[in-house]
Amino acid sequence: MDDRRFLELSADYLGEYVKKIRGSIEGLSEEQIWWRPNDASNSIANLLLHLGGNLSEWVLAALGGRPYERQRALEFSAREGAGKAALLGRLEEVVASCQQVVRGLTAADLVARHRIRGSDVDGLEAVYHAVEHMSYHTGQIAFIAKQLAGKDLALD
Repeated sequence: MDDRRFLELSADYLGEYVKKIRGSIEGLSEEQIWWRPNDASNSIANLLLHLGGNLSEWVLAALGGRPYERQRALEFSAREGAGKAALLGRLEEVVASCQQVVRGLTAADLVARHRIRGSDVDGLEAVYHAVEHMSYHTGQIAFIAKQLAGKDLALD
């Protein structure tokens, strides 16, 4: 396996996903960002909070060694709070930091073990999880935004 290629692609994908999120939500109102279809679902704002928390825990803390105390339940329970610009700005900062950490990883970092959310994973699994997890929620955000905007957002 080409470790450098995997790490560069992973960092690039994180950047691409945050661009798609920005394109998805830039035309939405503050109220639309916090809208939920029902109590069992998340708003776009909840997903932005959740992505920031997840990436901070899995990449910045576990792989980058940065202190981080996550409050995961609050990512989902919030019904109001920061505005669209602040939420997106924070996620963009987290993603940029994650890209830096991921690009700086070594082959030894990819096999090193980490305890994350009760699971014993190696660095490769942690990076793969972060990229896949961001992809999953980017799709959800795009779907919600298209529903609210009532049009194709041309994200590709």
